[in-house]
Amino acid sequence: MAGRENGAEAEKGPDLAAGVPLSALADGGMLAGHVGEEAVLLARRGEEVFALGAHCTHYGAPLATGLMVGETVRCPWHHACFSLRTGEAERAPAFDPLARWEVLREGERIRLGGKLPAPAPRRLPPAPTAAPGAPSRIVILGGGAAGFAAAERLRREGYAGSLALLSEDADVPYDRPNLSKDYLAGEAEEGWMPLRPEGWYGEQGIDLRLATRVDRIDPAGRTVHLAAGTALPYDRLLLATGAEPVRPPFPGAEDPGVLVLRSWADCRGLIARAEGARSAVLVGAGFIGLEVAAALRQRGLAVTVVAPQPRPLERVLGPELAGVVRQVHEGQGVQFRLGEEVAAVAPDRVRLKSGAEIVADLVLLGTGVRPRTALAEAAGIAVENGILVDAMLETSIPGIFAAGDVARWPDPHSGGRIRVEHWVVAERMGQAAALAMLGRGAPFDAVPFFWSRHYHDLNIDYLGHAERWDGVAIEGDLAEKRAVLRYRAGGRVLAVATVDRDRENLRLEAAMEAGPLPA
Repeated sequence: MAGRENGAEAEKGPDLAAGVPLSALADGGMLAGHVGEEAVLLARRGEEVFALGAHCTHYGAPLATGLMVGETVRCPWHHACFSLRTGEAERAPAFDPLARWEVLREGERIRLGGKLPAPAPRRLPPAPTAAPGAPSRIVILGGGAAGFAAAERLRREGYAGSLALLSEDADVPYDRPNLSKDYLAGEAEEGWMPLRPEGWYGEQGIDLRLATRVDRIDPAGRTVHLAAGTALPYDRLLLATGAEPVRPPFPGAEDPGVLVLRSWADCRGLIARAEGARSAVLVGAGFIGLEVAAALRQRGLAVTVVAPQPRPLERVLGPELAGVVRQVHEGQGVQFRLGEEVAAVAPDRVRLKSGAEIVADLVLLGTGVRPRTALAEAAGIAVENGILVDAMLETSIPGIFAAGDVARWPDPHSGGRIRVEHWVVAERMGQAAALAMLGRGAPFDAVPFFWSRHYHDLNIDYLGHAERWDGVAIEGDLAEKRAVLRYRAGGRVLAVATVDRDRENLRLEAAMEAGPLPA
C-alpha cells in the first residue's frame, strides 16, 4: 500500500541466520537484516534480543527507522505499536501481528533460528463462569474506525459471547483515510480498502449487518430497535456512530449533485464524476478539501479551492505552516479564492458573495462534519458537542459506551473535554472501549495523532490538541519542508506538528505520554 515516498527502505542488511556480533546491537538499539528472503528486525532491550518482522503490518513502513519505547517498537509513519516480546499489534492503526524468530545466543554472537509460532489465542471464561456482571451480549453501532477496532479487539481478547456490529454503510468496514488520499488519486487498489475481507467476520463470529438503520435505543430494556422492526438485546452497547458531512445553509447545498466525501460510495461517485471532467471547485480549505484537491490534481483536473479564511488550515496549523501548505498546492496548480464567502452552489458552479461565479464540471463541499448524536439524545444520554463520556469511555447511562468521532472525553493532556475527528484516535478509542466493556479497561489517555499528505511534497504529522495557542515555536526550516512546530499556551506545549520528521514525532509522542511538555 502507498506510504511515505521519502521513507527509503533500509538496505537488506546482514544475514541474521548466519549471525552477528552482540556488540552490533546496543541496548535500546535496532538492526535491520534478513533470514532468507524475509526482512527481520533485531531489537535489544537489556540482555534480551528480539527478532520480528521488519515492516509494519499497516502500510509496510520500515520499523528500523521507528522508535523503541519500553518493550515495544513504534511505526515511524502512522504510530502503530508492536510488542517486542509477542509481536502483537498493541495499538492501532495496525491490527495484524509481526512474525517472530527464535534468537540463539552463542557466546558474544547471536543468530536466528526458525520462526516461532503465533501466541495462543486468549480465552475468557464462558458466560456461566465469568465474573459477575461480565457481558455475554455486546452490540456495536457503527462500522467505522471505532466500531471495527472494538469488535476486532473483543475477539482478540478472547470474548466469546454474542457480538453484533451494525453499520448503515453498504460496504464492509474500510480504510476511510484513503478516500481522500491514495484511493481517490487512483494510487490504491480496490482490494486494499477493506480492513478485513467479508468472510473474516463470519469466521470471528461477528454478526456484521450492513445497510442497517437503527430506529431507537431502549436503555431500560437494554435493547436496540432496528428500523426493520427487529430488536437486539445487549449487556454492553458501544455507540460508534461517527460524524456526518455538514451541508451549509446556502442555496443549493442540499442538491444531491453537489458532492460530499464521507463514505466509500461517496468516493466512487466522485471518481465517476471526475472521469472525463476537466475542472472542480472545492468549498472549504480543511484537510479533506485540500487532500481531495491534491487527488484531483493528480487526476489532471483544474482545481479551485474557495474558503473564507485567509490561509488554508490556519486555524489548526497556524499561519507559518498554513503558508507552506498553500505554496505546495499552488505549486501543483491549485487556484485559491481565499477570504471569499459562498452565496450559492450548484452541481456545476459556485457563486460568491462578491458576485463572481466559478463554473466547473463538479462541485464538492469540504465544509466539516458534525457528530451523529440523535440516537443518543433520544435515549436520554448526555450530549454536548458529542456524546459525553468519562475516562473509561462510558456514557451517562451505565453499560453504554461511546468512541470515535462522536465521543467527547476528558483529555488529561490538554486538561479539558475534547472531541477529535481523527482515524487513529477513533481506532484506539474503539480498542479502549472494548477493554472497558470487558471490565479490563484503564482511563483513555492516548495522545491524539493524525497525519496528512499533500502530493509527494508535504508530510505533516500532528500530536496533541490545541484549539488556541499563545505562540508557535519553530525548529528547522519550513522552506525546506523539514521542521518541528510546538503550539504553546499557559507555559506548556499543547500540540506538535512535524514536517518530514517522523522519528522526532515519535519521540515527542512518547514524551507527551509521560507528562506535559514544558514550553
